[in-house]
Amino acid sequence: MFFAYFLIFLAACLGAGATGALFPPDTWYRRLNKPRWTPPDWVFPVTWFILYLCMAGAAARVADVENNGLPLAFWSLQIALNGLWTPVFFGLKKIRMGLFVVLALWISVCATLLALWHVDWIAGALFVPYLIWVTIASGLNAEVWRLNRAEA
Repeated sequence: MFFAYFLIFLAACLGAGATGALFPPDTWYRRLNKPRWTPPDWVFPVTWFILYLCMAGAAARVADVENNGLPLAFWSLQIALNGLWTPVFFGLKKIRMGLFVVLALWISVCATLLALWHVDWIAGALFVPYLIWVTIASGLNAEVWRLNRAEA
């Protein structure tokens, strides 16, 4: 049953990730001032795919466990916010609004990690790399906003 849950949660992750294909970085993004520590473009899809595997694994681990309501509710919130950021930032080209979305995502990832950890520590641990990456993404979004206030 774990594998079926894993595939369902992975499909949700890939659905959120599909926004990256719908709204890829374009010339607008390439012209923005970015900090020197901005990862190269190829790092993003590779990292997200690995994180989506971890996120799906974490959710699948608690899908059949008692008291899983809160962790799965938070998981649903964070994947919705995850899927929202790309259309806001790249689609609407709203850097500041993207910053609000990524900060809400960061809070929801923290809440999800804690709720998962309370039910299954391995599931919680699978969210640690995601929290690190969203922390980096939040800092990057904030720095791009700071460097490009006229574009915000």
